[in-house]
Amino acid sequence: MSLKPFKSIGIGVAYSPNLKANLFEAARLSVFFGAKLFLIHVGEASEEKINVLRVILHDFNKDKLDSEVIFKNGEPVEAILSASEEKKIDLLILGAVKREQLFKYYVGSIARKITRQAKCSILLLIKPSVERIPCEHIVVNGLKDPRTEQTIKAAFYMANKLKVQKITIVEEINEEQIDVKVNDDKSLRRATIAKERISLRENSRIKEIIEHIPEAYIENKKIKLQPIFGKKGYSIGHYAQISRADLLVMNAPSKMTFWDRLFPHDIEHILTELPTDVLILQ
Repeated sequence: MSLKPFKSIGIGVAYSPNLKANLFEAARLSVFFGAKLFLIHVGEASEEKINVLRVILHDFNKDKLDSEVIFKNGEPVEAILSASEEKKIDLLILGAVKREQLFKYYVGSIARKITRQAKCSILLLIKPSVERIPCEHIVVNGLKDPRTEQTIKAAFYMANKLKVQKITIVEEINEEQIDVKVNDDKSLRRATIAKERISLRENSRIKEIIEHIPEAYIENKKIKLQPIFGKKGYSIGHYAQISRADLLVMNAPSKMTFWDRLFPHDIEHILTELPTDVLILQ
């Protein structure tokens, strides 16, 4: 794994009430990661717009923030994706929207389309803040997948840069792997033993991944392995919510078909109802 997976960070800039909070979050991450920040605005360029951004980011001059404003005309999704590819952005930050009269957050249509199509990693923010709110607990998926090792390593990289002390690796396990129909005490015991064996196997797989993570990333960290039997995507999202995680780190979805969108699964469950800030890694 590269010691610097995020060399460039992009954020879609809309001149809305959340502008300052979104920019502060993006600027802080750029400083933490030593990355260049690209401010992408879909619309005509103007000196007035540039001055607004310059004033907001003035506080980061002392941190030597490296930033660049990009103006793109056209349809928002295509414009932001195009700018991200042109500038070789590694991490694109998008804001989520709160449902009316509910303390639930979901990804708006533009952000959802970008998340599905982007070739870079995506960070979805549900409650951006001008004042820094320390990240204390990261939950990361540990499902059996070729990309999971890099995802876990990236989660530890972020924990190191953000000084996060607690990381939980959630292994989502399909209930269908328990090939026991429970109808009495004896079959219940068999099912319980089967679950324990699968959990031990999954924990062993994750421990082997952790062994390959640089010592500097894991020292002084409270690491928990959490097997969960249930529906992928929904289970880890629910766990992140009840454990009050500050960040959920997931693998990017594989290329989706029409049927995947008709019958949502995995990452789609997360996008429907965000449990916390979510980082989707390519």
